[in-house]
Amino acid sequence: MNTSASPRQLAVVTGASSGIGYELAAECARNGFDLIIAADRPLDQAETDLKGLGAAVTSIEADLATQEGVEKLCAAIRGRPVDALIANAGHGLGKAFLDQAFPDIAHVIDTNITGTLALLHQVGNDMRMRGAGRILIVGSIAGFMPGSFQAVYNGTKAFIDSFAAALRNELKDTNLTVTCLMPGPTDTEFFERADMLDTKVGADEKMPASEVARIGFKAMMDGDGEVIAGMKNKLEAAVAHVAPSSSLAERHRKMAEPGTAKH
Repeated sequence: MNTSASPRQLAVVTGASSGIGYELAAECARNGFDLIIAADRPLDQAETDLKGLGAAVTSIEADLATQEGVEKLCAAIRGRPVDALIANAGHGLGKAFLDQAFPDIAHVIDTNITGTLALLHQVGNDMRMRGAGRILIVGSIAGFMPGSFQAVYNGTKAFIDSFAAALRNELKDTNLTVTCLMPGPTDTEFFERADMLDTKVGADEKMPASEVARIGFKAMMDGDGEVIAGMKNKLEAAVAHVAPSSSLAERHRKMAEPGTAKH
């Protein structure tokens, strides 16, 4: 476990059991950070692997969609200075909005927005009092387009992308940096957990999570405001900024509607 005597900095990484979150934690471990990692699933293997990279690791299994889960993670920090907060925890949800169960909808919103903001508010205030800190928020290029058959997820990412830019501006005269990492489809368990394996976007080739993490970590350390991971995703984002919303919604439908993986 990390202690105040450790010469290494401390990073808190959420959604770190696998995928982009795990790879971001690994980047931190390889670059001199000790870790507090959190996820709503067991973290035993992630903790073991990250310790193998030279980091002291504390793992917290908690549902960050709930205030109790956020408080459990903050209690594990125990007042230690957090040098980097990587807010990556998030869930997707496929299928049409009216076909989704509302508790599932609420859980996506509470994970992607409410819990994320609660953690950012608490840790961000501690950073501001100390006068230093890096924040990396994982948004998505999905926030640039109406997400037919993924409407709630895309809506939450539109919020997160916008929020990150606003927070960055509010803190521009401080020593805190805010970076928003905006990946596109990434090779993780996201599409399986969102029940989207029968969709075109779920079945298509995706960017490796390790590559996305390297891009995001470098942007955070450089103090960049935002970074879109991958040239293809940069082109998608450019199109989203000029195309009509109706065209974007239809384009997304062709990627995310159930059954499109067959075509």
